[in-house]
Amino acid sequence: MNWLNYHHLQYFWVVVREGGVSKASAALNLTQPTISKQIRLLEDQLGEPLFERKAGRMEVTAAGQLAFDYADEIFSLGAEFLESMQGVGSIRPRRLRVGASDVLPKLVSHRILAPVLEDSSNTHLVVEEGLTEQLLAELSIQRLDLVLADAPIAGSVKVKAFNHFLGECGVTFFAKPSLARTLKGRFPKNMDGAPFLASTDDTLIRRSLERWFGVKHIRPRVHAEFHDSALMKVFGREGAGVFHGPSVIADEICREYGVKALGSTTSVREAFYAITIERKVKHPAVVRITENARSNLFGMGQG
Repeated sequence: MNWLNYHHLQYFWVVVREGGVSKASAALNLTQPTISKQIRLLEDQLGEPLFERKAGRMEVTAAGQLAFDYADEIFSLGAEFLESMQGVGSIRPRRLRVGASDVLPKLVSHRILAPVLEDSSNTHLVVEEGLTEQLLAELSIQRLDLVLADAPIAGSVKVKAFNHFLGECGVTFFAKPSLARTLKGRFPKNMDGAPFLASTDDTLIRRSLERWFGVKHIRPRVHAEFHDSALMKVFGREGAGVFHGPSVIADEICREYGVKALGSTTSVREAFYAITIERKVKHPAVVRITENARSNLFGMGQG
């Protein structure tokens, strides 16, 4: 069995963290040739180059980035271990690593995750935002404990994971008060021809809204499209157009962005899922998240 030389790994980790061998040399109080030699030995052991020269500079390779990510986790855990053994915090926080799909409204993500930090469970929360597909890949290699998404994992995705339905709600439409006053008629007819800020056409909510507009014979004028719902709300706050959001956080949206709710529908619904590699959730913090979302956030039939 081959054992990893953690001294070599630490030298490499410090070089990347400090931004070069010379800075790492000062941080470690070692000569540059000594550090370079240790890194070469690590590369020989791993069988992969960790750095490559580009335009006279040392840049981390793909293998080097992977090694750094693991090293970061290893030495972070090591520091926590020493801290616990020295009696600084008798109970080590249990880490919960969550991936939040960037199409999810951040206010909803916050409402789902907030209970983790509100109780006394001593949980250390780490949240990463990104494309759902990328987050599921991270979940598959257990670098994440949980992925929050707006849709269940599709059969075409080659990741063995399980969907845990958190809840759903209707959709509310918002506008800056000055824009709302220019809209003629009653909701939803007052959105016909109105400037509209939409989610990108690769999202479930966009397709659902378009079907609903068709049934209601409404044709808003799509003024801009956004993958990031938070950025869409900022543009809506500035009066760029009418925008939509989950009804479950309608009051928060009005308060935070200073906009007016034009009306809502339950014919279009936004769903929210927790995705894990476990069929039955075991992590205490994930259990709390799912139970709270189902009973408190979505349990009152809002929409």
